[in-house]
Amino acid sequence: MAETQFRQGPSRVPFFKTMQKIPAGMMLIPLVLGVLINSFAPDALKIGGFTQALFKDGALALIGLLIFATGAQITGSHSGKGAAATTGVVLVCKTLIPVSIAIALGLVFGLEGFLGISILALLAIMGNSNGALWLAFAGEYGDERDTGAYVASAFDDGPFLAMIFLGASGLGDIPLLALVAALVPFVLGLIVGAVDREWTYILDDVPNITIPFMSFAVGTGISLGTVLTGGLQGVFLGIGVVVFTGGLTYLGYRFVLRRGPKSGIGFAAGTTAGNAVAVPMAVAAADPRFLPFVASASAQTATAVLVTAILAPLVASWVLRRAGGLTVHDPVPEIAASKADPEVQLAG
Repeated sequence: MAETQFRQGPSRVPFFKTMQKIPAGMMLIPLVLGVLINSFAPDALKIGGFTQALFKDGALALIGLLIFATGAQITGSHSGKGAAATTGVVLVCKTLIPVSIAIALGLVFGLEGFLGISILALLAIMGNSNGALWLAFAGEYGDERDTGAYVASAFDDGPFLAMIFLGASGLGDIPLLALVAALVPFVLGLIVGAVDREWTYILDDVPNITIPFMSFAVGTGISLGTVLTGGLQGVFLGIGVVVFTGGLTYLGYRFVLRRGPKSGIGFAAGTTAGNAVAVPMAVAAADPRFLPFVASASAQTATAVLVTAILAPLVASWVLRRAGGLTVHDPVPEIAASKADPEVQLAG
């Protein structure tokens, strides 16, 4: 009883709620703290033991856990019914076409990209979508077809597509074993989620738990100068994601799915997931040639996450309103928790 009262009592310093009030705060704030420590006290966490293992060297292990949880979600209740066509349109328009264009740019400009934007940054930002934000928005203004398309974000989460496209195009030297190693947690999660749906429910909370620690560990590998120089580029990239990938999904909704006034929902897909900040590091672990671009790509990705989390739902709402499609539906049961927790909508 005493323990229950303690858990339900007021917080002396409401760190968690403060972070929730900031768009993508659960990812951005730990990332910035990691950057500051790396910039002003770079040896503070290099003391070995559990401290270094979690806060300095723990990013890849936490990414693996996040990938495992992502696999389990595909067979969970969020997948919906009768949403195959919508899922296909969202996956093709939001992810596959933009990633293919990023690869084409890489073949023209090389790995370093252009204007300080590496191909690694483009793949991380264009190839990962914020499924939780999509789920919340589609649940409010769409129907079961739209909420079921959440599955598309599960497929594009993580470094898989980036590695596959880099390897297939020849831009990256991704060893087969490295690709298999990246896929094993996802496949295991897929199996566990299919066999035991209780695990799917338990793993729903994994992103909110792992993303802050993962982001901090990623931040300890980034300098403050990189953040300052990459911030403006990240803003433009974030706007580009909303306009380009959200716009493509809108066109898919309008001309392929023929959703009429509801086509504006497509713009809600124009986002970058919070866990996309880990993609550059995961790719570089498979192909060390990308290591020089990890810091700037991670900083640009973090900025794009913030920009898209704010801008995508605003643009989608505006387009829906102009088309007369801004009518609210009762949310399906499985998204109620996502809508109740604003951070879930932003973490991706």
